[in-house]
Formats: sequence, C-alpha cells, structure tokens
Amino acid sequence: MLVVETSRRNMQSAPLPDGLATIDWVIIVAYAVVVLWLGWFFGRRQQSTGEYFTGSGNMPPGLIGVSLFASLLSTVTYLSLPGEMIGKGPIYLTNLLGYPVVFLVVGFLLLPVYMRVRVTSAYELLEERLGVGIRTLGASLFLLLRLVWMSLLIYAAARAFTYIIDVDERGVPVVVIVTGAVSLIYASLGGLRAVVITDLLQTILLYGGSLLVIVVVTVSMDGFDWFPTEWYADWDSQPFLSFDPATRVTVVGSIISMMIWFIATSGGDQVSVQRFMAMQDAKAARRAIGLQLVISALVIVTLGVAGLAMLGYFQANPQVLPDGFSLSADADNVFPRFIAFHLPPVVSGLVASGMLAAAMSSMDSGINSISAVVTTDFVDRFRDKPMDERDHVLLARWLAVAVGVMVVIGSSLIAQVPGNILAVANKTVNLFTVPIFCLFLFALFVPRASRRGVWIGCIAGTVAGALVAFSGPLVTFGVNTWDWNPAVFGVQMVTSVDPVTGVETARAPDPISFQWISTISLLVNVAVGWVASLLSPDSPKRVPVEQ
Repeated sequence: MLVVETSRRNMQSAPLPDGLATIDWVIIVAYAVVVLWLGWFFGRRQQSTGEYFTGSGNMPPGLIGVSLFASLLSTVTYLSLPGEMIGKGPIYLTNLLGYPVVFLVVGFLLLPVYMRVRVTSAYELLEERLGVGIRTLGASLFLLLRLVWMSLLIYAAARAFTYIIDVDERGVPVVVIVTGAVSLIYASLGGLRAVVITDLLQTILLYGGSLLVIVVVTVSMDGFDWFPTEWYADWDSQPFLSFDPATRVTVVGSIISMMIWFIATSGGDQVSVQRFMAMQDAKAARRAIGLQLVISALVIVTLGVAGLAMLGYFQANPQVLPDGFSLSADADNVFPRFIAFHLPPVVSGLVASGMLAAAMSSMDSGINSISAVVTTDFVDRFRDKPMDERDHVLLARWLAVAVGVMVVIGSSLIAQVPGNILAVANKTVNLFTVPIFCLFLFALFVPRASRRGVWIGCIAGTVAGALVAFSGPLVTFGVNTWDWNPAVFGVQMVTSVDPVTGVETARAPDPISFQWISTISLLVNVAVGWVASLLSPDSPKRVPVEQ
C-alpha cells in the first residue's frame, strides 16, 4: 500500500492524546467554506473560455509563480519528502543544486518559443508542425497522466487523513469524495482565477504547517538537539555517484532526474503551459518560473528539516510510539501520526488543512487543465459547428464534474498499487512526463522530425521507461513463471511478510532504480525518434502553382 498500514490495536500501548480537537475541525471546515466561496465569487463574471482557462492572459506573475508551485508540489511531496528524510536519508535535498539549470533552460530556451503563440491548450502547438495526430497523442497522454496523478494524490491524502482521525481504511472513500467534491466545485465554478487564488492560500497553509512542526519539536526538546550530527544507521547508503544502476538514490542521479522532470513538466504539461499563457509575455513568465523555483526550494528545505525534526523527536521519545511502529518501515506514517497525536489544538487543524490543501491544489489545477484540453483539442478541433462562448464555459464546467467523478473512482484503484509514496509516483504518473515533453522537443526544436518518427520515438521511450519502472516485478514474474535465475539480472531475491495476512512472499528488488526512469526514457525517445525521422521523412507538402 502507498501508506504502510500499522495495526491500530497496538496503539493502546502508549498514552495518546485524543487526536483532532473541535477547534481543529472548525479550522478545516472554515478552509473548505472559504475556497468554495472563492469559486462562486470568481464564477459570477465569467463569460468566455479565455477568462475561464487563462484569466484573460493578464494574471500577475507573482500569483502564477505561487500557483505553479502549489500545482506541482502536491500531497505526494508533502507526505513523501518527510518520510524520505526519516526512512532513507537527506540526499533528496541536493536536488536544489539543479534549480539554476532548470531556470536557465525553461526561462531562456523554452519560454521565448512558447510565448510567441497564444493558445488555450499547449497541444495546439504540436498540430502546426506535426499534424493533428501528434496533437491528439499529446493531449491523450496528458489526460492519462493527470487522471492517474490526481487519483494517486487524493488517495494518499485520504489515507493519511484517516490515520490522523484514527479511523480504519473504510473511511478512505468518504474523505476522497469530500475532498474531491470541494476541489471540483470551486475549480469548475471559478476557473483559473479561483484556482490561482486558492493555490496561494494552500501554499501558505502547506508551508506554515511544516514550519509549525519544526517549532513544536524545537520547543518540546528545549532546543535543536533533534538535528542529526551523523549518518543514522537505519538510513540507506546514498553515495554521490554509483555505477550500480540498482542503487536506489545517488546525488548525481537524483539531481539529473529532478532536472529532467522539472523541465519536461514546464515544457509539456498543460498545467504549466496554461499558466504561462495567463501572462502578458515571456519576461513575466520568466519571473513566475523564477518565483516558483524559489518557493519550491524554501518549502522543500522546510519539509526536509521537518522530517529530521520528527525523526529526532521520536528517537528521543520512543515510548510514545505504538508497539511495532518502525521509523524506517513506517516512515510515510510519521508525519500524519505527529499531526494527530503530538501537535497542540489549532496547530493540528492548520497542519491537517495544509495536507488537504496540497491535495486540492493539484486536483483543482488538474481539473481546470483537463477541461481546457478536452474542450480545445477534442471538442473544438473535431466539431463541425462552432460553439459560442457561453456554451464553451458550460461545457468546461460539466467536463470538470466528469473529471472529478473519474478521479474519485480511480483513487479506489490506486489502493491496489504496492510501494511507498515516492517510488509509486515515479513509477506510474511520471512515466508519461518525458514522452509528452519529447513531442514538443521534436515539434519546436528538431526541423527534420517526421510524424512517423515522433510516433515511434514516443512508443520506444514510453516502453523503455516502463521496463525500468517495473524491472523488479518483471524479474519476479520471470523467476516465478519461467524459473529465471535472478543472479543473471544482478539481483538477490528478498522475502517480505504482509502485515495484515501474514503471508510471506519472495520478490526481486529493482535491478534499475526508479531515479533513472526519466533519463533512460528521454535518451531512448530522442535517439529512436531522431533516427526514425531520418529513415522515414514526411512527404513534402505540395505547393499550389500560381495561376
């Protein structure tokens, strides 16, 4: 499961507070009411798709920068980053070293090209160069990526929230429906303006929540004794560089993976491109991406330090943990547990609201962007009779409702996905990020790219990424089905016991770490697509002879 299940029966071994107090619930409900009111307020004046999807193209760069951050740094990061710091080690923070490269590539290479044409859907840019087939491919991959992404994040938030309020997993669907409904209503009513304003509120809650955790731990321990001064024995080995592809995380591999993801998301994801189109020019968009990176760095450092603070707190107070709770194996549960049982009233409500806000910030952006893509790339593109602006906005709102329903249904399927939060996110959602970006890379920067070559490259890159992502399960399947020798793949089978059923199973660890998924996918996609384009060029367009 995404969040490791811990037996609630064992929690009675340690005295615990009562969880969320009445004032905490008041804060959570008040936040939901505020964002619903914002959706209604901004929805009253919307009469065009330009206003609904891009805020009429004159949104302030500061708000867009905050919105970019809030949309891409979701509950998955909010929960997984402290868990990664607690259970694996702090090397993830070295990703920040790659941020200047991201700013230069996105700000000075991609944005000037993208901002020359004002579009509602990013995938309109693909048709002019590579045809409607590639445009439809890009839009379809985006829809798949965002639906899976929203299903993952809202499920992760719901599981964590049920842990906070101390109910069993039967309460997960209820939390999913309520959280999804609130995000759906204000996103469908208010359009991009409501999404951007609520993203600002969500960022404040998200950052404030993690900061409050650090403050509470520091006060309770009378200083900064929680800060680690040596490498903990339970942390993974996280070297600077390793030539063993199975090494889970290295400094170099982590930085490369982050840069590819950030650049690919900025250059191929409708969530990002739609916000660029909400500004006046490339200079304003560059300020927004710069602000996004600054805020992202600040919050990531704060979340990482919060993880270290909680680790130090529980190591100094092991008696407050229930029997069988492991800081290493249950790392993704540490943050929700601390929120519920070790924060004072009001603070718990604010931090819990921040966690739900992180889910809403990504879901509202996804709903708005999916509505824009379906409306522009499918309905308008293939409809014979054009629709007027009022019908466009009405259709977009109904599409938002349909998307919300699909996400709620999809979140129930995510429950069957094994692995911790960070690994699952990389192996599923991020599998499509690079292939989408490569479509833009070929369309805008490779003059000799052909339609057939781009198609072949996209398929090859996606398959290569999937083989890396699921290399461990593939080896396990081969061993169990065809008696493969795991030593041939450089792996040693490990056994694990299901904490609920007690069934022991043997599996193969990943021969190639998930941190190399995007790198291998990018290299294969570009190489195969370029060679295929040279071998199979497009037929030259016929130019009509002047009479």
